[in-house]
Amino acid sequence: MATTFSASVSMQATSLATPSRISFQKPALVRTNLSFNPRRSIPTRLSVSCAAKPETVAKVSEIVKKQLSLKEDQKVVAETKFADLGADSLDTVEIVMGLEEAFDIEMAEEKAQKIATVEQAAELIEELVGLKK
Repeated sequence: MATTFSASVSMQATSLATPSRISFQKPALVRTNLSFNPRRSIPTRLSVSCAAKPETVAKVSEIVKKQLSLKEDQKVVAETKFADLGADSLDTVEIVMGLEEAFDIEMAEEKAQKIATVEQAAELIEELVGLKK
C-alpha cells in the first residue's frame, strides 16, 4: 500500500501586508495488487550455498578457532564473520597467515583484505589451490 502526498502553494505578491496563502491537501490512498507474504517459503532452487567444499570449510573453521583461541564447542560455520568472533584486523592477518601455511598457498594482499567470513576464505583458498594445479 502506497501513500502519496500533494501540496499546493500559492503566494500573492500584491502588497507586503497581504499574507501568503498555503494550502495542503489530504493524502490520497493508492491501492496496489502487490502482496507480500512473509510466511511463504522460498523455493530451494533459489537457495544460496557455499561454493567451497565442506572439507575446506571445516579445515578453515578449525584454523580460525585455533588462531582466535576459541573453545572447541564454539560453532564456526561458513557464514561466521571473523568480527563476530571478536577478531580485529591483526587477528584477521594472523588467520590469513595460518591459512596460507596450512594450504601451502599465497594470497594477494588485495584479496586477503576482502576476507570477512569463513566462506569467503574457503572459496578463495579453493580458487588459489585450483590455480596451482
